[in-house]
Amino acid sequence: MRVDAFRRSRYVLLSLVALCALHLQPVQAQAAPDTAAISSATRAALAWLTLVDSGSFEESWDAAAPALQGAITKAAWAQALFTVRGPLEPFGARSLISAQFSATLPNAPSGPYVVLQYRTSVSQSRYVVETVTPMHLPDGSWRVSGYYVRPSP
Repeated sequence: MRVDAFRRSRYVLLSLVALCALHLQPVQAQAAPDTAAISSATRAALAWLTLVDSGSFEESWDAAAPALQGAITKAAWAQALFTVRGPLEPFGARSLISAQFSATLPNAPSGPYVVLQYRTSVSQSRYVVETVTPMHLPDGSWRVSGYYVRPSP
């Protein structure tokens, strides 16, 4: 009974994190691939994931895009990451599955965005798919606007 309650709460929190990711629907408006943008966004995402992997959840919120910060409080973000990632720790090697440049995303502020998916090893020889969505800000930087973790098929 306790395991079922844990699973339910984990899926609720995964849904919360998915909401923060701002891509509840598949990417619809595809722009021409922009190799430089994808490269810059990937570097920003990996730097941000370093914060998350080290358990610096509040700092990851500080380093995130205003869109993510406006969608969830720092404390709620830190708690959601702790709850979702905790049972999966430690997160290990990542391998990039896909990188898609998009001018816009559904239900999200103006971009552009890069939607990155990684297959990541976690505890007990399992894998997850992490979706990290950096967005390009007016100051020219790329900052993560969304993060979602799901079991790997």
